[in-house]
Amino acid sequence: MHHHQNLGDAAALNGMIPPYEAMAMYEQPKPRFIFKMPRVVPDQRSKFDSDELFRRLSRESEVRYTGYRERAMEERRMRFVNDCRKGYAEISMVASGTNLQLYFNANHNPYAQEQECDFERERGKVHLRSSFIMNGVCVRFRGWVDLDRLDGAACLEFDEQRAQQEDAQLQEQIQSYNQRMAESRRIYHTPQTPPEDHHHRGGPGLPRGPMGW
Repeated sequence: MHHHQNLGDAAALNGMIPPYEAMAMYEQPKPRFIFKMPRVVPDQRSKFDSDELFRRLSRESEVRYTGYRERAMEERRMRFVNDCRKGYAEISMVASGTNLQLYFNANHNPYAQEQECDFERERGKVHLRSSFIMNGVCVRFRGWVDLDRLDGAACLEFDEQRAQQEDAQLQEQIQSYNQRMAESRRIYHTPQTPPEDHHHRGGPGLPRGPMGW
């Protein structure tokens, strides 16, 4: 008898679940839209011109090769040349203490207007150019390194062409995200009217409780 009494209590409790709670158990999950972190800031030129770090880096200053510091100088010279020919180099802009991992096209492309890693331009030096995004701004490293001392001079320039390309991608990303959010609100934020039978769940003539059931 005690067992049947518990079943009856459970059934009574089930009958007391408010309509909106019963419906919530079958609600379909809403889609999640993830907005990728933008690669660039909205106004790159303005930040490049006004940011104190970029203003310092835009002036030509001393640079040094920082790779393999624990090795002998002769080995470091050899490794620096090999790294450049592979397409990368670790360079520090001394005045600001900014360390950069540069990547560039080390292959000699006859169709390129200017080589990014040029050993032929000036005897005893390698001239380097590398484009990248720094603090949300498209910039280009331009400078040279002495192959014997492993130091030289360089600066950062604003990369106008790359910035325009990144700006276009940013606007497409924002527009696509806004469209998906608007579509989501249209589908999932439409007011839903509960079915008529839920309003009369207690039956005609029965008093309604404080929650409407």
